Amino acid sequence: MPPASTGASTLIVAASPQPSPVAATAAPAVTAPERLEPGRPGYRRMSFALFAAGVATFALLYSTQALLPSVSASFGATAGQASWTVSAATGALALCVLPMSALSERFGRRQMMTASLTVAVLVGLLVPFAPSLGWLIALRAVQGAALAGLPASAMAYLAEEVRPKALVAAIGLFVAGNSIGGMSGRILTGWIAQLWGWRAALGAVGVLAVACAVVFHFMIPRARNFTPGTLNPRALAKTVGGHLADPLLRRLYAIGALFMTVFGAVYTVIGYRLVEAPFNLPQGVVGSIFLVYLVGTVSSAAAGKLVARLGRRGALYLAVSTTAAGLLLSLSDQLAAVLLGLVLITAGFFAGHAVASSSVSRTATKGRAQASALYQSAYYLGSSAGGTLGAVAFHAGGWAGTVSLGLLAVLGVVSITLYGTRAARAERRRLVPVASVQN
Repeated sequence: MPPASTGASTLIVAASPQPSPVAATAAPAVTAPERLEPGRPGYRRMSFALFAAGVATFALLYSTQALLPSVSASFGATAGQASWTVSAATGALALCVLPMSALSERFGRRQMMTASLTVAVLVGLLVPFAPSLGWLIALRAVQGAALAGLPASAMAYLAEEVRPKALVAAIGLFVAGNSIGGMSGRILTGWIAQLWGWRAALGAVGVLAVACAVVFHFMIPRARNFTPGTLNPRALAKTVGGHLADPLLRRLYAIGALFMTVFGAVYTVIGYRLVEAPFNLPQGVVGSIFLVYLVGTVSSAAAGKLVARLGRRGALYLAVSTTAAGLLLSLSDQLAAVLLGLVLITAGFFAGHAVASSSVSRTATKGRAQASALYQSAYYLGSSAGGTLGAVAFHAGGWAGTVSLGLLAVLGVVSITLYGTRAARAERRRLVPVASVQN
């Protein structure tokens, strides 16, 4: 994304007066010319490689989401039971992302991303042959655990290899790849499932992921600013504890989790709503609904411009307002209104996620992989909780129940951001008298 403000006080929420205490496993300081930026050699290759990795990550991670009605029918499962094919993958990723990030500190970001993507793709080729719902959920959990090495390592790789002023733009392209992967995987599975069944649809996602993995392997530049650390559990615990002690990072983690709770709930349940009355849409058309992910591609890539114009907190307020408006609009029984609601929800979510995740990478000057891993863990725990709770709410109260859950999560984001805004103002008022005395 385009350049963003570099001052800690301009972050989404109030900056901590002291940096997080972390273990000495961070990349060393480098001069600006050694970093990648638009127009310099390697930046385009890096962007294309991580875009492909983002496509594969979301295509694999959410491959069953658009197929949940078909999976339910095939195994005689309820919406809540079938939703575990999504929640198991995102939950396993959330649990494994931190230890995987520790391995990336020792063996390298590029190596961890390559290994994670390779294993996830291989498991993806086995998923279509799951003989039961239990086996399908188990394979999806393994796949999610394998993918855990990719997101946090990618964020740390970008923070180390890209110039700070271009970091938001670079992360935005990775997030944009997520949205393209989520969209293409769902559209592909929707139409193929309508013609040949959900197993063939999952096989097609596996083939798409293989192609993305090949592109990533041959295009990703070698890391130039990475210094290997040691696998020291005590140092890791100190690093993680330091990040969790930072009020700013805690707020960013909570914001990511709450945004993803909304997104996970909406997109896990929307298929069930659209195949029922009054819409009665076929599976292929329901899959095509995910074309709205293109909006997420645009909003995440444009988040840097929003930050430059509105500031980080202003961009976050806009993302939250857009998401809430979309939730309320989706309550309509008119298909056009529901689609517009999904557009707004998607735009708000991806913009908020891009701003929050880039803020984590900029805030943590040391132990970046662990800082990003904690964000990803919170983010995907939010996805897992949103998918399961969204299905339960839909079973209990229909679409209105799912929307209510989403609005509660949005209210949580607003509360956290308002608290951060007030804390930032209080900190500025505290520092002004000190500066006056010193002068």
